[in-house]
Amino acid sequence: MAMAHPFVLEELQSLLSPDRLRVKAMFGSHALYVDEKIVFILRHKATPDDGVWVALSDAGHARSLVSEFPTLRGIEMFAQRAFGDWVLLPEDGEGFEESAMGLCALLGKRDARLGKVPKGRKKRAARS
Repeated sequence: MAMAHPFVLEELQSLLSPDRLRVKAMFGSHALYVDEKIVFILRHKATPDDGVWVALSDAGHARSLVSEFPTLRGIEMFAQRAFGDWVLLPEDGEGFEESAMGLCALLGKRDARLGKVPKGRKKRAARS
């Protein structure tokens, strides 16, 4: 499966040491991790939620990031759920590539607003 928006990965590779960056295929998209944190999901599935999904360390950081990147918005498929710690940089938004590069630059500066440690999966109880 081809990666959506590969320029984002290329930019992060230029900013971060290789041991800090990992890519994982996820739900037909690609998740990017920096150290132990998931930071972005690169997505293109011909839906309104295509672009760069941005993980926030806390939902309260959305407002300050939107002031820097005005096209950031909520993810429509999460509208009925409590996933306020994710926002979308829509691929059809004005200045998409420039904004994506700006978010990469924040990661390069270790901006604490970006990224979150995923919750561990719970082990299933053994059946008797």
